[in-house]
Amino acid sequence: MSSEMIGVIGIICLFIFLAMRMYIGMAMMVVGFVGTIFLLGPNPALDLLGLLPMCECKAYTLSVIPLFILMGQFAFISGISTDIYKTFYNWMGHMRGGLAMATIVACAFFSAVSGSSLATAATMGMVAIPEMLKYKYNPSLATGAVASGGTLGILIPPSIGFVIYGILTEQSIGKLLMAGLIPGIMLTVLFMLVIFVSAIIKPSLAPRGPKTTMKEKVKSLSGTWGMLLLFAIVIGGIYTGIFTPTEAAGVGAFCSLLIVLFKKKLTYSGFLQCLKETGKMTAFIFFIIIGASVFSYFLALTGIPTSLSGFIAGLSLPKGVILLGIIFVYIILGCVMEVFSVMILTLPIIFPIIQALNFDPIWFGVIVVIVLEIGFITPPIGLNVFVLKGAAPGISVETMFKGIWPFLAMAILAIFILYFFPEIALFIPSRM
Repeated sequence: MSSEMIGVIGIICLFIFLAMRMYIGMAMMVVGFVGTIFLLGPNPALDLLGLLPMCECKAYTLSVIPLFILMGQFAFISGISTDIYKTFYNWMGHMRGGLAMATIVACAFFSAVSGSSLATAATMGMVAIPEMLKYKYNPSLATGAVASGGTLGILIPPSIGFVIYGILTEQSIGKLLMAGLIPGIMLTVLFMLVIFVSAIIKPSLAPRGPKTTMKEKVKSLSGTWGMLLLFAIVIGGIYTGIFTPTEAAGVGAFCSLLIVLFKKKLTYSGFLQCLKETGKMTAFIFFIIIGASVFSYFLALTGIPTSLSGFIAGLSLPKGVILLGIIFVYIILGCVMEVFSVMILTLPIIFPIIQALNFDPIWFGVIVVIVLEIGFITPPIGLNVFVLKGAAPGISVETMFKGIWPFLAMAILAIFILYFFPEIALFIPSRM
């Protein structure tokens, strides 16, 4: 049996395991290990399983993951999310659709210190949804705004999605983080535009909130100092070259801790909870990375990525059509799988094709992250939607999914804009 045929059988077995609800990290590890036995024999496969996890986990670049997660945990208990929402609530709440637009902007700002889509959606959901429902907002629009705004957590830096992409593709994590900034702002504006137009067409969807005085507006700006400080230190440090991304994550986590101490909101139980959640999320990501490494090694032995990339690059189809097909595959997989798992599972096969087609790998990283955002809100998985169920138990999941479609259209529009104007993503990285 040829190595390519063994590889195809391995891929089929992987999807069978996933359909059986086997944990994806374990599924990839089992398929990679057994496949390596068929190709090289049991001893090399055992050596691979013994050495690869240690080699992967001791990589210095991986330390950025728990540090960014810890920074987001400290930012959460410091109350930064509530302060940010109150600020934009005061400035925008009196407009038609203003509470929902304030939620989107608050999500974007909180994304700059959390790096996680689920954390952003869960945190802002607890703050914003009760307020919007209080002022008679349409439940679909209210939950759709929070779920979609939460997806900005893996686009606006610091982003765990960009870190994982950079590690898997050996691209500059610093440039990837910077590449997400302008597209993140663009997508924030597109989401706000959806809300504004919806409120104009059908005012009952998003009534006006309470008016506030200019004194209250100015006073509320004091609540943004923590977020602005963290963003300036982390992102400014990476852009200017003062810090590497890993150093910036460490400094950011420490500064986030100082903010919690300054606000006198750190308790012993809260501190332990931050460490516990950081450990759980880090272990989750690391185990997937280890499984993906074993599976990627097996795929490399089969020669499938090289053969497939050469075949697709040799097709007489336009590059844009091939890219559209790749994006379509990502969207379909994102509907039924956890999105980080999709990235780790597919990049060993997809990335050689992108290189063969001469697409910029930094630009493609932004495209991948936006597509992953779509996976966070599309049924039937839509993790952001299910996270919001806890913040709004009285709203059905079907109602929540109904509200995400206009935002989903804007995310797809953002991909088309970036395809025709890649400089939007590459402008800042090219000047680092």
